[in-house]
Amino acid sequence: MNLISIENIYVNYGAKTVLHGVDLSIDEGEIVTIVGPNGSGKTSLLRAIIGATSLQKGKITLKDNLKMGYVPQRLNFDSSLPMTVERFMHLSNNINKKECFNALEKAGAPNIFKSQISQLSGGQFQRVLLARAIIDKPDILLLDEATQGLDQPGSALFYKQIEEVRRETNCAVLMISHDLHVVMSTSDRVICLNGHVCCSGTPANVASDPEYKAMFGAGTEGTLALYQHQHGHDHRDKELEHNA
Repeated sequence: MNLISIENIYVNYGAKTVLHGVDLSIDEGEIVTIVGPNGSGKTSLLRAIIGATSLQKGKITLKDNLKMGYVPQRLNFDSSLPMTVERFMHLSNNINKKECFNALEKAGAPNIFKSQISQLSGGQFQRVLLARAIIDKPDILLLDEATQGLDQPGSALFYKQIEEVRRETNCAVLMISHDLHVVMSTSDRVICLNGHVCCSGTPANVASDPEYKAMFGAGTEGTLALYQHQHGHDHRDKELEHNA
């Protein structure tokens, strides 16, 4: 069943058209990643889905009572504020202590419940944002380059945690990423965007598409990542443990 259906949407910022003729849908339980160069409209697409950006044309249809969780690219936060993770988790959610802890556990960060936000690493803070996004048990997670600023092993481990969340909750995941190699080993489907949908499909199919190669270079499909995608999770888990 489609959670989100996008039909022929156009988005303008002033006189500039950033999205034109975009069609796509997101189904229950799948991980879909959007890739594309800077300025290709990736963030504008997510903003349109959550209702933060208006459409000039087309329509976006959401499943009835669809619950969305959102992890932003960055969060402007005064790190000097004396605030624990527990307090931060309660800022905009009417939840109890057990629910907070369970969400942090699912996000892979159960041991930082009492930690000061100012003392967290970049990866730990992203896991806190992930915990806030999943605490209301969403049908779909939206992630806007949530690993920006993390190193490659940190990004890989974060994406592994996203897979765990999907496996435990069966929520769909729609994410923007610039980590092409990790994307190819994590996603069920990849959408290549450059103002419009250039190509889409399984990671292996997109990596071999001429438009994808023209956009990112012929070598960016990543031999290791494709091997991992084709040979299942066991090989990928060993690689992640080696990099951790």
